[in-house]
Amino acid sequence: MTNIDSTVKRCRVSVIIKALNEEKRIVSAIQTALAAVDEVGGEVILADSCSSDRTIELASKFPIKIFQLANPQERCCGVGPQLGYQHSIGDFVYILDGDMEMLPGFLPAALAFMDENPQVAGVGGRVVEMNTTSLEYLSRVERGLAHMQAGEVDRLDMGGLYRRSAVQETKYFSNRNLHSYEEFDLAVRLRAKGWALWRVNMDAVKHHGHDAPPYDLLIRRWRSQYICGLGELLRAAWGQPHLRIALQGVRELRIYVSVLVWWFALLLIFGVAIKEITALLLLGLLALLPFSVMAWRKRSVSKAIFSVVSWCFNAAGLVRGLLSVPKDTTIRIASVKILSPNNH
Repeated sequence: MTNIDSTVKRCRVSVIIKALNEEKRIVSAIQTALAAVDEVGGEVILADSCSSDRTIELASKFPIKIFQLANPQERCCGVGPQLGYQHSIGDFVYILDGDMEMLPGFLPAALAFMDENPQVAGVGGRVVEMNTTSLEYLSRVERGLAHMQAGEVDRLDMGGLYRRSAVQETKYFSNRNLHSYEEFDLAVRLRAKGWALWRVNMDAVKHHGHDAPPYDLLIRRWRSQYICGLGELLRAAWGQPHLRIALQGVRELRIYVSVLVWWFALLLIFGVAIKEITALLLLGLLALLPFSVMAWRKRSVSKAIFSVVSWCFNAAGLVRGLLSVPKDTTIRIASVKILSPNNH
């Protein structure tokens, strides 16, 4: 018992790397995570969602814990963090994507900040984007997301360090049903309990992101159900104390609901347009309206078309997510421990 207690005491931070087919970046993610925990004391856990490439082979060369989903059909963004969390022992937990690299100095600074501010449940830092040419990245820059700026924030997208005692108050770390919005879900559950989240003014991670063309990425996200995350989030929050906070934080919900109303209006007018030439003209004008407005706002036809198409995908994903049937978030996720000479 003494040995176990002393081990737990020495493990201050558990870095959980969630991965699916990340052979291109996984070595850098693991190496930088190991260097980061060497600064403060801790462990690195790879939570793998049944990768079919060399992710596990490459990861097995390092002194880390590796756990893999027992059922590949459970793959989603929310299942990886929870899988790693259920096998972690650190007093603090950091979540890292497999295409990220941790930067030196952040963990000591974040821990010092949390020691000085006991009301803070999670701390993030600046995310250094390495892929600065993608249409998705440029869109984020144009929106100027407030939660990516230094100071108190409403969520810690792109990774953060969390206090285990705060997470335990919410019963689980990550909702295993969510195909996206998992960090926002954790944030609203923590804030509903009175905890604060903070982003400090220093670089925390490098993020390489996706190289896929924007429309290919939309299709990929539809197939992977990533695009269903908002609907799944709202379904999970329905009737819960954090529902109001969740609704206040998802401004994009108004856009997607507006798209659904737009579709409904087009269908109604289409029914009349078969017989009325005036209705046919109205149908054409209404169909072109969002494209015209966005082209005027963005001064770009290509950006306007992508924006409206993206909204349509997300609106359909919202409905799909709302209709999903969730699993119990408190049940332990079935997993397999990957053994090798270098992990324990």
